Amino acid sequence: MNSQVAIALNLHRKIDWDTKLIPNVANFNIVNNSLNTLHQIIRQRRLHTLFQPIVDVSDASILGHEGLIRGPAESNVHSPVALFDLARNHNLAFEIEHLSRQIVLESFAGQGNNSKLFINISPECLTHPNSGKGSTLAYIQKLGLNPSDVIIELTESSPTFDYELIKKAADHYRSMGFQIALDDLGEGFSSLRLWSELHPDYVKIDKHFVRDINRQPVKLEFVRSIQQIAESCGARVIAEGVETQAELLVLRDLRIPYVQGFYVGRPSSVPMQSIYDDAKKILEKNSITVSLSTNARFNKLHSISKLVTSVYPVAPEATNDEVFNRFENNPNLYSLPVVKDGVPIGLISRYKMNDMLARQYARELYGKKACMSFMDSEPLVVDKNMSLHSLSELITHMEPHHLSNGFIVTDAGNYLGISSGHALLKEITDLQISSARYANPLTLLPGNVPINEHMDRLLQGKVTSWACYCDLDNFKPYNDAYGFRRGDEVIQYACKLLKEAVDDELDFVGHIGGDDFIILFQSEDWEIRCQQMLEKLGNDMPQFYDEEDRNRGGIEAEDRLGNKIFYPFVSMSIGVVKIDSHLFANHHEISAAITNAKKCAKNISGNSLFIERRLKLA
Repeated sequence: MNSQVAIALNLHRKIDWDTKLIPNVANFNIVNNSLNTLHQIIRQRRLHTLFQPIVDVSDASILGHEGLIRGPAESNVHSPVALFDLARNHNLAFEIEHLSRQIVLESFAGQGNNSKLFINISPECLTHPNSGKGSTLAYIQKLGLNPSDVIIELTESSPTFDYELIKKAADHYRSMGFQIALDDLGEGFSSLRLWSELHPDYVKIDKHFVRDINRQPVKLEFVRSIQQIAESCGARVIAEGVETQAELLVLRDLRIPYVQGFYVGRPSSVPMQSIYDDAKKILEKNSITVSLSTNARFNKLHSISKLVTSVYPVAPEATNDEVFNRFENNPNLYSLPVVKDGVPIGLISRYKMNDMLARQYARELYGKKACMSFMDSEPLVVDKNMSLHSLSELITHMEPHHLSNGFIVTDAGNYLGISSGHALLKEITDLQISSARYANPLTLLPGNVPINEHMDRLLQGKVTSWACYCDLDNFKPYNDAYGFRRGDEVIQYACKLLKEAVDDELDFVGHIGGDDFIILFQSEDWEIRCQQMLEKLGNDMPQFYDEEDRNRGGIEAEDRLGNKIFYPFVSMSIGVVKIDSHLFANHHEISAAITNAKKCAKNISGNSLFIERRLKLA
C-alpha cells in the first residue's frame, strides 16, 4: 500500500548506537532538527503499530492482519510516508525499517492472535548486505511466532533493483517457511516483472483499481484479468482499498478471494476478531452484482477521462501573434487553453481569433497585445471524473459555442487537457451502439444474450435467486385494434413498470422481445414486488383504452375465423422458478422451466403470479 511502511528483514542486527548513529555534540549543532528526531525515535523506540484485517470473502473470516507502523503522535513524522522519506534523506532507512519490524512483531506476538501477520519490506532491505543470515527465524521463534504465519509483503520504493538478488533473497526466506506477498500490483514501477520473477503466494491489487470498480468497466476488466492470471499460477489475490458496499460486491462477484479496506475493517491498535457488521452481512448474504456490461445505466458510468487531449497551454501574457502562429502551425487545433499557475482561466477559439484578425488592420492593432483580449474568460471547465452522461446534459443546457469551442478538463482543479464536442458526441454514439448490440431496440433493455449470461452467473455463484417470465395477456388484439404505435406505448409502460419494481443493485430486467420480459431477482422481497407490480398494472391499464372500450372493460375483435371475441384489459402473467444449481445446469434449463411456469400463470385469468414449486432434485 502507498501509505504503508517498509520493514527491514534483519531482526537481530545489533547496532552500536553510541558509535554508529549518534554524532558528537559539535556536529549536533550543525545537523538538522529532523536528524535529531530520527535519533530519538531509534533510541527511545518511539514507534507504534496498527493492524488492519485481511478478510476471506468466502466466509467473512479474517485471514490475517497487515502490520502498519506510525511515528510519534502529533509529530511531523507520524505518517509512515513522512517518516521514511525523512529516514531516506538522512541515510537511516535501514535502521528505521529494522526498528519498525521489531516493534510490529513484538506487538503482534503480545496480542496472542492466531491469524497471519503481513509485514512490509522494501527490496532494498530484503537484499541489504547487513541483513543477518538466520537471525529472522530465531527472533520470530523467540517471540513464539511460527514462520508459516508470517507473510513478507514486498513493497516497491524505487524504480531500479537487482531482480536476481531479490529472487535469491525471497527463495531464502521461503526455505525457512515464510510466504511472500507482492504489494500494490499495478501501481509501482515494475510490479508485473516482480510477479513473474518471484512467483509470490499472494498478490495485492493496488487500491486505484478497486476504487469505483462498480462504476468503471476498465478497472473491472483489469481486476478480472489479474484474478485469472493469479489462478493460473497459484497465487491468491488480495484487493486493497475496499471502501464501499458496491466495490465489495463486485470483487466478490469476480471471485477475488481476499479484501482489505476501511469498509471491512480500519487499522486499530488491537487485531480485530471480526469484521464490521455491515460488511459481514453483505458477505454472508449470497448475491452477485448486476453486470456492468448489461446494466441499463452502463453509459452513464463512463467518465470523460478518455476524451482528454493533451495540449500545451498558453500563458495569459502570450501575444495574439504567438497564439495565431500556434493555430497556423497546427491545423487540427481548434482551441487553446490559457493557464496561470496550473489553473485554467480561459479558452481561445481558432475560429474567433481567425475572424477577428482577418479584419482590416486587426493584426497590426492587436497582434502584439496579450491574448486575453480574445479569450473566453468563462469557458466550460469540467473534472476528468465527470461522467459522459453528466457532461452531455451539461452541454445541452449551455450556450451553443461550448459545443464548438470545446471544453477544458482538470484534475483536482489543475489543468489536464482539452476536449471537443465532436469527441464527446462520437464517444456517446459509440457507447450507444455497443450497448444496443444486445439490447431490445424499443425498450433498450438487455436482450437474450445478456439475459442468458446473467442466468449462468447466478447458477455459477450458487446465489439464491428467482427467475420470472413476465408475459402480457391480450396484447395482440390490443395491438391489432389500436395499431403498433399505441401498442409500443404499452410495451414501454410495461418496461417502466418492471424497472421500478426492482433493486438496481441486485435485480436484472431483460426484454426477450414483443411483450415478453424476464426479471432475475435477488431481492428477498421479490414476491411482494411482483404483487405490487401486478396491482399497479391493473390500476393503470384502463387509461390506455379509448373511453368506449374503457367503459365496457376491454375490446371486441375478430379472431382468425372472423368470430367476434371480447378481450378484457391487457394484464400480465408471471411464471416464477427458483434458480437452483441442484436443479438446473445452465440457462437453457432455466428458460424451459420458466416457460412452463408462465404457461401455468396464463391459465389463471387476469393479473396472475404462478410460482413453480413442483420441481424436485434429480
